[in-house]
Amino acid sequence: QWLGINGEVIILTFLPGLLFLDSYNINVHLFIQSFWQLVVFAFPMVLGGTYLTALVAYYFFPYGWSFDLCMTFGSILAATDPVAVAVLLNELGAPSRLKIHISGESLMNDGSAVVFYHIFSSRFFYELGIKGFGEAIGWARGFALFFRLAFGGACIGLAFGVGLVTILFNLNRRLSVEENVVQVTSTITVAYLAFYVSEILAGCSGIISVLFCGVTTKAFGETLLNNTALTTDFWHITEHLLNTTLFCLGGAVWGGITSKSDWIYLACLYVAVIMIRVFLVFSFFPLTSRIGISQNWQEALFMSYGGLRGTVGVSLALLLSAQIYEQTDDE
Repeated sequence: QWLGINGEVIILTFLPGLLFLDSYNINVHLFIQSFWQLVVFAFPMVLGGTYLTALVAYYFFPYGWSFDLCMTFGSILAATDPVAVAVLLNELGAPSRLKIHISGESLMNDGSAVVFYHIFSSRFFYELGIKGFGEAIGWARGFALFFRLAFGGACIGLAFGVGLVTILFNLNRRLSVEENVVQVTSTITVAYLAFYVSEILAGCSGIISVLFCGVTTKAFGETLLNNTALTTDFWHITEHLLNTTLFCLGGAVWGGITSKSDWIYLACLYVAVIMIRVFLVFSFFPLTSRIGISQNWQEALFMSYGGLRGTVGVSLALLLSAQIYEQTDDE
């Protein structure tokens, strides 16, 4: 019965609340300095990871998946979410450059992975032969869709970020408990609105929209918060509840359909994903070590092993199963 959950409900419920705090907590100065490095991490590396993971699924797995489904699978696994790694880095007082590489890459490639998911899943859905389900996206259409999703989402996020800063500026009575609560409420309302408008109404990337909304708010609205502790604590609780619910939902959906042989392939996939990650990080190292805030080989090695998968991958996997179930009613 869990498979019948609407896919749009899944992403609308979980992703805005999980992404806004991470984007708000980022170091804006270092984010701007390392932007082109993060672009390399987020787009060419994610596409490379998607393709190499798809090759593993296509040639190694016994499920008989089409290559477009394998590319969809690769895009789901392309998004990194090193929450535990980021927390550990903060506790140990790691260099700011390493922290921005880990957290900034995670935020950027969450958006790019969803963009690639939209493209390759549309191709896979078209293969199913269900009228009105999916689209045979070619190279030209794929590039156009990619730029629309990415840049459209960024522009919408900037607009909502400016709007949120304006709201925070007008709620400036620091001793007013009501206005403090309204400020916190405004942050979550605008985060979800930005995602909804971008993803559902405008057909752009909701994740990138939330990312730029959070970064804009951090850059121009941090000093406007009347009670920073209240806002931060609220978002930490929200993030924890959404994370817990999302992983429980994933377990409920997949726990009953995973066979013993699947665990063997999962173990092999884990090793393959780590090897692909190491290969990609060091393949782009000659470039990433010379642009932005640079990078040394020790940081590259740490990034290779620190690229864990998490909430965005689980959300996309749930979205894929929900979309297929909705169209086929076949478990």
